[in-house]
Amino acid sequence: MTISIDQLTVLRQTMIAAQLRARGIRDERVLAAMTKVPRHLFVPAEYQEQAYGDHPLPIGEGQTISQPYIVAYMLEVLALDGSEKVLEIGTGSAYQTALLAKLARQVYSVERIESLASEAAALLIRLGYTNVSVIVGDGSRGLPEYSPFDAIVVSAAVPVIPQPLLEQLREAGKMVVPVGPADAQVLKLVSKQQGRAAVTNLEGCRFVPLIGEQGYGRGW
Repeated sequence: MTISIDQLTVLRQTMIAAQLRARGIRDERVLAAMTKVPRHLFVPAEYQEQAYGDHPLPIGEGQTISQPYIVAYMLEVLALDGSEKVLEIGTGSAYQTALLAKLARQVYSVERIESLASEAAALLIRLGYTNVSVIVGDGSRGLPEYSPFDAIVVSAAVPVIPQPLLEQLREAGKMVVPVGPADAQVLKLVSKQQGRAAVTNLEGCRFVPLIGEQGYGRGW
């Protein structure tokens, strides 16, 4: 069954009301961005009807697009005002990348899997996002050549907070990152204070592992 644009719009509005506002998401900039960005364009065609469901979805290459609530929550805790230069680790399908593009001044997104990076970059261009750069590489190393960053979003699990990312975060900058074993993590908010990490535990979560030098090995 083919679902219409009008039906998808209703599903997106329902997602905002039932999954985000009802669970305490209050940042109006985040809610506005998630109202405007068509999530169904960032999932494979066979999953478009489920794009606004309260769950993650596969996007190929063993990767997923996160549950809408967790995306909104991660963005809200960063409290972006539109002036920031942001580093995203794990482009995936570029849904969160597109949201960041609406919330920040400039976005650098690193994706390990070349095919996903290529598709994501092409989609972002097609949708008119001009303040995003998608780069293929080991996200656990960050992008020192573009640092420091005002905020960093890590969209895959790490065993410990990667030191290179902390080093690339500006003083008083914020990073949100899932930390812990590959099967379950705690979402942490990291604030850089006098060069050190001040860490707040937020809530339990489960992300695919970040494969890289400062993440998990390929044989996790």
